[in-house]
Amino acid sequence: MTKIDDIYAAIRDADRPEVFITLRPQADVARDYQQSLASGGPLAGVTLAVKDNVDVAGLPTTAACPGYAYVPDADAPTVAALRKAGAVVIGKTNLDQFATGLVGTRSPYGAVRDSRRPDRISGGSSSGSAVAVALGFADIAIGTDTAGSGRVPAGLQGIVGVKPTVGALSTVGVVPACADYDVPTIFAADLDLANLATGVMAEATGERPFDRATRFAAPEAPVIAVPAELPELDDRWRGAFSDAVAAAEAAGFTIKTVDLTPFLAAARLLYDDALVSERYDAVGEFIDSAADSDDVGLDPVVAQIVSKASGYTAVDLLRARRRLAELRALAMDQWGDATALMVPTAPFHPRIDEVVADPIGVNSRMGTYTNFCNLFDLCGLAVPAGVVDEADGTRSQFGITLLAGAHEDAVLIDLARRLRVSPTNSRDSASLTMPTWPERVAPSVELAVFGAHMAGGPLTHELSGRGARWSREVRTAPSYRLVALDTTPPKPGLIRDVGAGCVIEGESWVLSPAALGEFLAALPQPMMLGKVELADGDWVVGFGCDAQAGESGRPLERTRW
Repeated sequence: MTKIDDIYAAIRDADRPEVFITLRPQADVARDYQQSLASGGPLAGVTLAVKDNVDVAGLPTTAACPGYAYVPDADAPTVAALRKAGAVVIGKTNLDQFATGLVGTRSPYGAVRDSRRPDRISGGSSSGSAVAVALGFADIAIGTDTAGSGRVPAGLQGIVGVKPTVGALSTVGVVPACADYDVPTIFAADLDLANLATGVMAEATGERPFDRATRFAAPEAPVIAVPAELPELDDRWRGAFSDAVAAAEAAGFTIKTVDLTPFLAAARLLYDDALVSERYDAVGEFIDSAADSDDVGLDPVVAQIVSKASGYTAVDLLRARRRLAELRALAMDQWGDATALMVPTAPFHPRIDEVVADPIGVNSRMGTYTNFCNLFDLCGLAVPAGVVDEADGTRSQFGITLLAGAHEDAVLIDLARRLRVSPTNSRDSASLTMPTWPERVAPSVELAVFGAHMAGGPLTHELSGRGARWSREVRTAPSYRLVALDTTPPKPGLIRDVGAGCVIEGESWVLSPAALGEFLAALPQPMMLGKVELADGDWVVGFGCDAQAGESGRPLERTRW
């Protein structure tokens, strides 16, 4: 059996019809999968589920409202970037209607249940995307995040959720929730795949794309802020968070405590003040026009939230934004010298019947540690941090979220790697086992670059255009030097000089073997590829130049281009 056969068999056996709103025919996915493997790319053979408020050409976009459905002619840029890199779309996933909610129950297509305990919520609004990954139906899944929708489901499902900097990725082809704060996100079962997919998605640049000023690694001795108090956090989960703090200290991080009061006050602005009017701006007129129609499929809680948002005035919105700016200043004063803020991803894991009994109250509690993130222009990374034994004898996934300033996304990846977070989600023995496939991720090659091909440089497109993605900052062994080459555009040449060399700073990119071969064939003189020794003793493929060019080139005193 092929990987696609296994996936569709798992979907049938799981009997989770609420996960997908549209599931593509198996034969079509199998055909695209084989084409993906043949074509190569950093995501060749990787299956992709897409939240159904994000456009996929030829598939309906419903935003979990049947009466709102339309069929787009083009992929959203984020989807297009992933497909170009080899990802294969398997279907469109369920969500809290119009991405309004953190519970995963607000959909006429059914409440999306937890991947292990079906009496519990999955977390929303990107509920179907997170569960599709947790159950092994897809390797990666696109979500969106305004108030925590790319983080809360990841935390509850024991997977990784990446919430990039606001504006860094294109939101074209995404049904807006709050346009100023919406962010496309990615889910994956492990950190490396999540990072790979995010790097690919970054090709779909938004209004604030990443540039050379972006930091790609955390400081050697990072300072991590943690809340002095943990409001709304389940008593049994407090121990798990304490364990996460202890793990950070063991990894060499310095811990400082901060007062979350201004963070929590800002979080309330998103739903309890005039900022919620952005939701009315997004879909309010549609909801008002369909309020009396029985066949549109409006969720009553979502309709209530959005319709109520029309009552605010422009003056109310201005006052809310001024208040937000004041609270952000107070919060950043608390933040101080911290590299990142670490918080629980969610405060507890409610049952579905608890949400039914109190849909607004439970949802509000779920956003305790997430609602302020986009309002304060922070990026976020939700990662698993163990399991908690509950009073009823079941086990809950526990997750933490690392938050950092705008364009510090790669810093969070670095911190999570140094924390050595668990890459997998635990399941009760009675639930499905995630299948493993030998071709889960296509083979790839690491390429070290030291000049104009570095991120934001004039030749970066020669890598990104071949599906390569940025991986990390690297440093050579102290055996190299740079010379200026007479080329257009100007670029340095890396020369190995064991006797008079030093450490040179560069970057690592990852690309498919086929793309590397194509790149090498197009490489002009005097550039060449060879093995480069890194500071950690590893040897990787990297840029150099021929000996003659090295002798004639002007020596450079600096260690970074």
